[in-house]
Amino acid sequence: MKPDLRQFFLACDPKKVLKQENAEDRKYYINFSGVRGAEIIKKLGKAICWKSEDYTCQLFTGHIGCGKSTELSRLKTKLEQEGFHVVYFESSQDLDQGDLDISDILLAIARRVSESLEEVRINLKGGRFTNLLQECVDFLKTPIDLSAEAELSLGIGKITAKAKESPQVRSQLRQYLEPKSESLLKAINQELLEPAKKELQQRGQQGLVVIVDHLDRVDDRPHVSGKSLPEYLFVSRGEQLNSLHCHVVYTIPLVLAFSNEREALKNRLGGGTDPMVLPMVPVRKRDGSDSEAGLELLRQMVLARAFPEQLPEERLNLVTEVFDSPATLDRLCRVSGGHVRNLLSLLSSCLLELETLPIDKNSLEIVIRNYANELALAITPDEWELLEKVAQTKSVTGEKQYRTLLRSLFVFEYREQGDLWFDINPVLAEVHLFSS
Repeated sequence: MKPDLRQFFLACDPKKVLKQENAEDRKYYINFSGVRGAEIIKKLGKAICWKSEDYTCQLFTGHIGCGKSTELSRLKTKLEQEGFHVVYFESSQDLDQGDLDISDILLAIARRVSESLEEVRINLKGGRFTNLLQECVDFLKTPIDLSAEAELSLGIGKITAKAKESPQVRSQLRQYLEPKSESLLKAINQELLEPAKKELQQRGQQGLVVIVDHLDRVDDRPHVSGKSLPEYLFVSRGEQLNSLHCHVVYTIPLVLAFSNEREALKNRLGGGTDPMVLPMVPVRKRDGSDSEAGLELLRQMVLARAFPEQLPEERLNLVTEVFDSPATLDRLCRVSGGHVRNLLSLLSSCLLELETLPIDKNSLEIVIRNYANELALAITPDEWELLEKVAQTKSVTGEKQYRTLLRSLFVFEYREQGDLWFDINPVLAEVHLFSS
């Protein structure tokens, strides 16, 4: 009962986000919350449901590629089942992650919300908002026709599209909007978000939730303010992002969890609540022994891609249809470090090497060695010293160490039953001997 090699490969696409509303995707989904230390999505949803008449702003973070987008898809589905109108979007489709400001984020949110509302036939006519957009066009002296637009989202979309494709237009737009950011925020709240909530509740729904994904990918580069770009956006300007009159969930860069500005972030943007962190799936415990619970779920994640129609216990009996031995599957799971995207990337590379299944040990070892060598090329002697310390102490301290180690995926963060620790990306142990 070997799976189709091409279909298996497509199911292992590392970039694929599992959409909860898609029945096929649900067959691939594995719930790791039991070994990650908390059901984070349940907590995010509970806060929104319990404060349905209020506005909440919650922060969600973790390593890029650890599965945040898939979990946010689950949150969207759960909230829709509770009666909320949920607007989820990937900010990378609207914004330049290396060059953005608060006005860019606010306009992107306004566009996506208005677009989503129009799809359910809630068409809001923003008087002051429309006037503000026309003023932007006049200031830019760029040929953008807003006069014939019946829908607010199209007008915003024309301006934001021009801004994304042209750094010059983007700069000019910010120059005009930055002094008017409070007016922009007021227009969004009074002419879009508040009327939307009222109309939704009249239809029997709970209200409006906006989930802004991919803001965790904002470049960690210096800003003209003297801070890093993430600190400027989410800390210095955090109160404005916190002032939208709807429930909002932002993904933010994990670097902020290690920043000296952490408390300011918590109070200005998070409303007094810490960011929720999605850690790696543990493959080892802090003492170095196997985390059997984590490994079992990772095995299921791989086998579900090959046998989505089979029950979990049935898949385990089919391991040798995909791998030459159960040990080869376990080797793949361990060397991934519990990083979901890395595991799928290694698996995809193995499948490209084959003409037929099963994946043999030698093919896997070649893929592992290639990845290890590529990753090690970027590590300086000073960084190897830092990695040695992490291997010994299982800890990372300070913003500088984070920027050096975690953002480059040299080190992973783990949480289990209230315990927090860090460990070396296991693939690096293939090319360097660490003392412990």
